[in-house]
Amino acid sequence: MNLKPYLLLIPGVGTITLLMGSALYVVVAQSFGMFSMMGESNPTVEYWVTMLNDPILWRSVSYSLRTSILGTLGAVMLAYPIALWLQKEVPGKPAIIGVLRAPMFVPGLVAAFLLMNVIAYHGIFNELLLLLGVIDKPMRLANDDFGWSIVVLQIWKNLPFALILITGAIASIRTDLLDAALDLGATRWSRFKSVIFPLTIPALQAASILVFIGALGDFSFAAVAGSRSSYSLAMLMNITATQYYEWENSAVIAMVIMILAGISAVVLTLMTQPFATRKKPVIHSEAIK
Repeated sequence: MNLKPYLLLIPGVGTITLLMGSALYVVVAQSFGMFSMMGESNPTVEYWVTMLNDPILWRSVSYSLRTSILGTLGAVMLAYPIALWLQKEVPGKPAIIGVLRAPMFVPGLVAAFLLMNVIAYHGIFNELLLLLGVIDKPMRLANDDFGWSIVVLQIWKNLPFALILITGAIASIRTDLLDAALDLGATRWSRFKSVIFPLTIPALQAASILVFIGALGDFSFAAVAGSRSSYSLAMLMNITATQYYEWENSAVIAMVIMILAGISAVVLTLMTQPFATRKKPVIHSEAIK
């Protein structure tokens, strides 16, 4: 067996593994009372027990999960029709693609402040509705308890990333499959359901997992436009560490975020895998209609 290629990977892969592994080890150890920054280091599960019995943590888990799930669903659901539309010859297509990808170049904190100017009590959206006579007084849209402002931000910010993956997957589908379905009298919905969607499941899985993990650990959106009655997990972790100096409890919250991200990745994969096409699809007239 030739070990030379593997040895050549050690400088790069080994460095990344060392840095990530050491950071992960410190977080795990700190959550169990070791590597204490404020006192003695003693192995204990006290911090886990304390945090898991804290209703604030579970309120943050609920808040982060619902905003992340809705943001992910919104991003991937909008990505499909836009990707299908962009497969056609559209006037000004390069400019449209550039506009759709613009959010990727806007930092999250800047995006949050931009949204606040739009949905503020006297922001552009409320003033427009007042001008049109739709409402009598401005609505309270920013910093809502449910987290709709965060959902909108997550969709806006993550749509370009999901769009790139799903557009690439749709573009890779052989045209003869779509032509065969069209010749057999398939409607647009039938072609999407029976051909396009199953063949783009891998891209859907990748987009959903990456968008969800990024949304779950988001701090900037929640800090500016988030609820004032419930913290996101990232905000709770920051407050616990920097304001209360409870670094061990903060490490527990970090572990909760990583555990939720891992479980969610598995769940998203298992939920979408039954729809995937593992082999070349066979188009039948009875199945496509």
